[in-house]
Amino acid sequence: MKFASRLVSFDPAPGDRYRPVATPIYQTATFEQECADGFGEYDYSRSGNPTRTVLEKHLATLENGTRGFCFSSGMAAIAAVTRLLRSGDEILADSDLYGGTCRLFTRVLERTGITARYADARDLDNFERKITPRTKLIYVESPTNPLLRVLDLRRLAALAQAYGALLCVDNSTMSPYLQNPLDLGAGIVLHSATKYLGGHHDVTAGVVVVSDKALGEQFGFVQNADGTALGPFDCFLLLRGLKTLKLRLDCQQRNAKAVARFLNEHRSVQQVYYPGLADSPDYKLQHEQARGAGAVLSFTTGSLETSKAIAESTNLFRITVSFGCVSSSISLPGNMSHASLPPEVAAQRDLPRDLVRLSIGIEDDCDLIEDLDRALRLASLPSLFAEKSVAVGM
Repeated sequence: MKFASRLVSFDPAPGDRYRPVATPIYQTATFEQECADGFGEYDYSRSGNPTRTVLEKHLATLENGTRGFCFSSGMAAIAAVTRLLRSGDEILADSDLYGGTCRLFTRVLERTGITARYADARDLDNFERKITPRTKLIYVESPTNPLLRVLDLRRLAALAQAYGALLCVDNSTMSPYLQNPLDLGAGIVLHSATKYLGGHHDVTAGVVVVSDKALGEQFGFVQNADGTALGPFDCFLLLRGLKTLKLRLDCQQRNAKAVARFLNEHRSVQQVYYPGLADSPDYKLQHEQARGAGAVLSFTTGSLETSKAIAESTNLFRITVSFGCVSSSISLPGNMSHASLPPEVAAQRDLPRDLVRLSIGIEDDCDLIEDLDRALRLASLPSLFAEKSVAVGM
């Protein structure tokens, strides 16, 4: 079946004699057992829940994997990946990562004897030189957040395999509709399901999918032992959101391309970061390994004050720290989603302070462009913006 059909064509309640068309919410902590000296299929919802089982199997299918695991947040999913490591092991990560990921790697894992180092994964020769016998996990995003850099996932997968390491790809900016890292050779694909998989910012969740069965057994153990599995109601919300993933992203991508072209030609914008633009240096690679460029883009203005004024002047774009929702949002990553970067990590990155990140929703593209155009014009007139701010404060 094509992807659109696969999104909605699955058994919503295996074995249920009532044959519901929507997966029931098994909102229970425990399950009665038939005997006192053994367990049935389910015993305790931390260990397994029918609603979660349907969701995890569905996600594994969509990512062309064998097993999927749903966690209480994207960070919980990332933490579960690091549970595969032992003291003395090392993570080699791309230098452009979500701030919370770097915080976990640097400020939490170092207490356990696991170290993390960062390098530009686009420069594969230099990246390979950073690999040591201790490197057990290579961790990347593609396209990256927030600079939308595209990494060669096939070559990174081959590199990881050659050195006996696992490649984990955070696929949050793409979703399984646009990119399948397992098909490109990755060992683990990860999502902040709060983003495109849910699509409505009404659920916080994380997803891990693997192909290797032995690796799946390890994640199953970690999920149960840590107790970070996603609850049944959140699983229900995520299942419902997934059904419209293709519809949402088709619209969001069209809008993102229109907005990117507008910004690329605007005199107040210095640079646009979006691999869907034909003049982007990442355009060719992105379309070789993915089926689209997504709906997140960033741009610079040359001035932090101007960028701040733009973010605070938009009406349709709400200031939020996340992305992937049906409604558009705007943020300054350096002050928001990536403000948690440890200083030693931030010093290694070339993250423009004036960077503005946009998550494009399903609104009319003309309205989005008009909103940005008005904000750009207003931001270029500091005195008018100051008067507006005072008026709003009053």
